[in-house]
Amino acid sequence: MSVLEKYLPATAVRPLTALLEVHQVHLKIVNERQTRHGDYRPLPDGSHKITINANLNTYRFLITLVHEIAHLVAFKKYGYRIKPHGLEWKKTFQQLMLPFLRPEVFPSNLLPVLARHFKNPKASSDTDAAMSVALKSFDQPTDKVYIFELEFGTYFITTAGRRFQRGKKLRKRYECLEVDTGKTYIFQPNVQVQLWKKI
Repeated sequence: MSVLEKYLPATAVRPLTALLEVHQVHLKIVNERQTRHGDYRPLPDGSHKITINANLNTYRFLITLVHEIAHLVAFKKYGYRIKPHGLEWKKTFQQLMLPFLRPEVFPSNLLPVLARHFKNPKASSDTDAAMSVALKSFDQPTDKVYIFELEFGTYFITTAGRRFQRGKKLRKRYECLEVDTGKTYIFQPNVQVQLWKKI
């Protein structure tokens, strides 16, 4: 049994295993990191290492794995001077994801959201609010919420245990006041936090 069977939709296991083998990828599945779902780096011996968080639901795991493989393929094809999430990567990511955007792989209610996202994929799926929320619905139940779901003035706790109060919305992000220091910080809308109390 492939290790990937535990982490991917069943119909995606074989094609993704083949991709990893073709590109000589060492896949490492690790405990959750707060700052990223996955990452890619080339190794000195010419092989490649991709690291993915173990706690992702199967659909987010698939998207993250293909995201990282797209870095590898784009760098191989266009060279290491390209922007990590520039046009070359976007085009490569779109091409690699296309065979998976089918009802045999993803639930039908998720496909329209993914189709919109992959017209112009972002550096992180978390910066696409619609996709982030759609993917979150397949997560294990949790007491975490997104910053953008909080009302103005709501208190919350970050995963690092710091306490904040949600302030005003800027153009895309949110200004939040750290309760213990009085300092103001800017948060992305899709950061997940734990509700502390309402005003």
